[in-house]
Order: sequence, then structure tokens, then C-alpha cells
Amino acid sequence: MNYKTIKEMPLEFRPYERFYAYGPESLSESELLAILLKTGTNGVPAIQLANSVLNYQGRTDGILSIFHLSLEELTSIQGIGKVKAMQIKCIAELSRRIAKTQAKKNLLFSEPETVASYFMADLRHLEIEQFLVAFLDTKCFLIREMVISRGTVNGAIAEPREVFQEALRSSAVFLCLIHNHPSGDPTPSNQDLETTRRFKKAGELIGIPVVDHIIIGDNTFVSLARAGFLS
Repeated sequence: MNYKTIKEMPLEFRPYERFYAYGPESLSESELLAILLKTGTNGVPAIQLANSVLNYQGRTDGILSIFHLSLEELTSIQGIGKVKAMQIKCIAELSRRIAKTQAKKNLLFSEPETVASYFMADLRHLEIEQFLVAFLDTKCFLIREMVISRGTVNGAIAEPREVFQEALRSSAVFLCLIHNHPSGDPTPSNQDLETTRRFKKAGELIGIPVVDHIIIGDNTFVSLARAGFLS
């Protein structure tokens, strides 16, 4: 039987009641999303609506789909209007910011795992390459971060001159380079290695060393410093 709203469901099937009885961890991804959507529309139950989002056009990435689906794709789903589409994207953005804030605690950018954790939520779901730089102080704590360039799926373009100008303005002592591979595979390309060499050389001339270049994949990363490319 189809239910347009959660309230129409039998008590034992209602996500709200199960939440109170057993906690949010007892709910499926579709049930969690259904609670946030609150009600279905146009005869589509909230649970069915949530499943339509999570399985859009046969996607198999589950809850990660809310990061990848655009507003246009979301509103193409029966029962999802502009408001619900914005709610879903806000959920994705909140989860990204929560993950990033959690990763920022005691952030020491001399540790590749910490750097990767901090930027993972921002970069792992992007479908184009994005190149960032972290400006660091004498103890390798973060002063600020800056997006250098956003590229196509074939690669971002990053140039050292403007980056080191900003580094001098920020009184940075070290730099850490970070970018993502939309394929999910963080294996460095020849272009990645050449970019690293250019920044390393410029940093040596100016006196602001590059401590690492972190390449972000899908929940994985490569540290070019640890791999020996910055020795």
C-alpha cells in the first residue's frame, strides 16, 4: 500500500517512531531522507520520493547521490520541486561543512593524513579538477586556503606567480598544494608531477618551501612528499 505521508504509515513502519525508539542509526538512508523531506507530493509518498533521489537513473552510490545530482536533475524527479531540491542540496552542503569542521580540529598540515581528511569532503565528489593551496605558518598550522583554479575533467591549470604573491601577502612560511582527481584514482599524472616541480622550484627561489602536494581521490589520497617527489 502506498502512503503519501509518513503519518499515514502504520506506527511500526514510521521512521519518526523508530527514531525515538532506537535512534537515528536504526534508520535506512531513504528513511533519514524521508524525514527531512517530511511529505511527498503529487501522490508520491515521502519514502518513495527519497528512494527516487537515492536511485536516480539507476545510480548505485546511495546517499552520495545528493552530492552529485544538480538542481535540474533533482527537479526532474516526480514530486521534487525547487524547494525540496534546495533542501536536499542544503543537506549535502551541511554534511560537507560538518565533516570539514571536524577535520579542522588540531589541524597540523605537516601530516598528509590530516590534510587529506580536511579537504576530502570538499573535493572527493567534484566532477572537475579543483586546485587549492594552503598557506601555513612556522608550525605548519593553517593561515588560510585559496582556490587557485578550477579546471575541466582533463585537468586544472595552476600557475605559481600569483600563488606566491598571495603567500607573501599572507606572511606564509610554507605552502601545501592540494587538488582532486574526479576519476577517484589519486595516482599522479605527468602533469601533476610537472606542476609540483614548478611550484617546488619557485618556492625555493622565493624562500617559501612547498611541504607537500596532496592528490585527493574517492576516499583515498596520495602525498607526493611521502612518495619522494619533493625531496
